[in-house]
Amino acid sequence: MPTTHTKDYYKILDVPETASADDIKKAYRRLAKKYHPDANANDPRAAERFKAIAEAYSVLSDPERRRQYDQVRSMGPFPGFGGPGADAGQRAPGGFRFSMDDLSDLGGLGDLFSSIFDGTRRRRGRTTAAERGRDVEYVLDIPFLTAARGGRVTLTVPITEECATCSGSGNAPGSRPRPCSECGGSGMISFGQGGFSVQRPCPACYGRGHVPSVPCPICSGTGQVSERRQIAINVPQGVDTGSKMRIAGKGERGAGGGAPGDLIITFRVQPHSFFWREGLDVHCTVPINIAQATLGSRVRVRTVDGKKVTLRIPPGTQPGTRFRIRGQGIEKDERRGDQYVHVRVTVPELHGESEKLMRELATAENMKY
Repeated sequence: MPTTHTKDYYKILDVPETASADDIKKAYRRLAKKYHPDANANDPRAAERFKAIAEAYSVLSDPERRRQYDQVRSMGPFPGFGGPGADAGQRAPGGFRFSMDDLSDLGGLGDLFSSIFDGTRRRRGRTTAAERGRDVEYVLDIPFLTAARGGRVTLTVPITEECATCSGSGNAPGSRPRPCSECGGSGMISFGQGGFSVQRPCPACYGRGHVPSVPCPICSGTGQVSERRQIAINVPQGVDTGSKMRIAGKGERGAGGGAPGDLIITFRVQPHSFFWREGLDVHCTVPINIAQATLGSRVRVRTVDGKKVTLRIPPGTQPGTRFRIRGQGIEKDERRGDQYVHVRVTVPELHGESEKLMRELATAENMKY
């Protein structure tokens, strides 16, 4: 019979029930980095811990899923549904048999738990249908000018693929699997909180119902391998931090011949030493000396397109004055911003003749010094 497992996602991520979305994200990143299988090659339990962390984050990071999970978590004993001694597959009191499908009348909780556990229903090593591969999300840091102008960049994305050596079975070539002791060979275990439980694929055998007697030497029996795929993309002109791009078919491979998932890229624009951005407008600061500010001048100013524009500084320009250069900002969706030049007046150290002339100016202007 399947085993009943009680999981508390808040305890898995080591956060309180009142944790904010940011706290949950920070906890996930910290724990995922600590227990990632690639960083714990000699610890087979790390992979299971990593899956539990990812499972918990997938629920608590989604406001609607978290609300429904909290609702289920607060139910406590729920008459007729699982409970102590009522393992999945057994009949509960009154002859009622509980499964994931029976949750359809509970406000869509069946869809919730199906999505939590990848929508996968495996029975004794077989999937009921081809499954689309998972989408892969990747945060890409790009230079400020590449974001402004657009350009082509190459990124290396970590992808989980089906092991080619064992064809995803986890068995070493020529070996035969044995029944999973965790789920008794059913491929399913019960997930519950209090007296409420639902079925989910067994994490020990990944829902297959069996485990390798001799694990595949390439994937260590998981049936999956982590690879790094290089992908060249064209960065659209005008992207900003938080902008997203979806590339179809570049995610993980689908199981059972299913279509691959997509690659979802989130851009993060690196700061520039000269420019900064506000919407489609570009800002910069240009230093001028006292003589230029007092008498007027012309200065050459760089733009994001790599050109240099001549800017007229009128006589008597004050520190902090801002000048506008129309049409030299960032272009996006047939719109273009402007460039704003902020003037910073620098004060030189005066010596000898220059100091004498400044004192004469101060006297002429009745300045106190």
